[in-house]
Amino acid sequence: MSDRNDALDQAHTDPHDAARTGVPAPRRVLILGAAGRDFHVFNTLYRDDPAVRVVGFTAAQIPHIDDRRYPAALAGALYPEGIAIHPQSELDALVRGEAVDEVVFAYSDVSQLEVMTLAEQCLALGCQFTLPGPARTMLAARVPVVAVSAVRTGCGKSPLSRWLGRELRSRGRRIAVIRHPMPYGDLVRQRVQRFASAADLDAAQCTAEEREEYEAHLAAGNLVFAGVDYAQVLQAAQREADMIICDGGNNDFPFVRPDLHLVMVDAWRPEHARGWHPGEAVLRCADVIIVSKTDTAVPTDVQRAAELARSVNPSAELLYGRSQISADHPEQLHGRRVLAIEDGPTLTHGGMSIGAAALAVRAAGGELVDPRPHAPTRLARVLAQYPNLGPVLPALGYSADDLDDIEATIAATPCDVIAVGTPIDLARLVRISRPIVRVHYEFSEAQTGALGAHLDALLRRFPFARQDQTCASSSNPAVE
Repeated sequence: MSDRNDALDQAHTDPHDAARTGVPAPRRVLILGAAGRDFHVFNTLYRDDPAVRVVGFTAAQIPHIDDRRYPAALAGALYPEGIAIHPQSELDALVRGEAVDEVVFAYSDVSQLEVMTLAEQCLALGCQFTLPGPARTMLAARVPVVAVSAVRTGCGKSPLSRWLGRELRSRGRRIAVIRHPMPYGDLVRQRVQRFASAADLDAAQCTAEEREEYEAHLAAGNLVFAGVDYAQVLQAAQREADMIICDGGNNDFPFVRPDLHLVMVDAWRPEHARGWHPGEAVLRCADVIIVSKTDTAVPTDVQRAAELARSVNPSAELLYGRSQISADHPEQLHGRRVLAIEDGPTLTHGGMSIGAAALAVRAAGGELVDPRPHAPTRLARVLAQYPNLGPVLPALGYSADDLDDIEATIAATPCDVIAVGTPIDLARLVRISRPIVRVHYEFSEAQTGALGAHLDALLRRFPFARQDQTCASSSNPAVE
């Protein structure tokens, strides 16, 4: 046990240093993340705190973001060299080598078992394991905010957010959509991002995953803001809008404190109302719960999703929504061999086996062709990490190499037609020589007017934008 005890001792700051100097040594913190909430937690809780020394970030879930640095221009005066980003696989070595006192978990859509497994790992190394509370990291807006969250990735947040934009604009409001972070490129350039057109996406060199989240909003007439420093993102958004829609990422908490919090559960995955972090906690915070995809799910699963949602949060009103799937030319799918290309995160992070494109193909009487045997080696290895995946191709595009692999897979798959269910115009990014049928999915109320009544009640509470309130500053943006 002596070696083990020595390792535990090394994971803590030496108390004699503080005794000699009279100044307590900073608490040494390591943040586990995936290039999103981790940066937001740092910015809101730790960036300007001299009592804390963040010794690094780790990266999980998203490829191509480890072995980088959070730049000094974003990290602040206490971190003139920036902060290193490491693979999460190096957790043990980092805790020991950096004498970490506290490990902070700051990413989303993982099972509660996986979170606790990491917690046990950190406790065994002798350090504290922390889940930051959402209230401390939510920013205060000076305009009304509607937030859309979900218990898992792929429940339909963005279609609902687009529906909300249309409804609120029809009520005379100027809308800005704040999207969850997707900072995969130059973080300093991405500090604050504003998208009003497809040309803005091109200029920002957005990845396919970013375009999946932004393009449909722009087509619907929504002004979109995103970035890295969300205090500044919020300030930019509310300069141009008198109402904000927070279109969340994965199953995370909103970064901005909502005045109306809508949380979606998926009738295709009814059991996932529980057991996923932080989705279950998000569900407990909902003002309104929406059971989505009720038009395509099995009725017993719709009922089960509603029952589980009520058991987790019996005080929220429960509503039902449809995800209406349409194909531009469904007759081109009938009797044809079809490669279905789906929204990437829904199938990867979200664990779905198929998406809207496959459903459209089946409804039109087409035959799905499995692209996985035809994927290049690198992409085949990535797809093999998702055993839930069905005979479809997720649009994974974090880099030019990723897009090359998608293009090669499409070319090698023996099919007659391509059904594209991702929201992006994929033909602008990769060469496709066969006919393309675009597949769309849009939210609609199953109980007409029920959700609109909540918007009307919110607008009665805030008939004018709250321009007299002070927005949280970059240095102290958290709502306590």
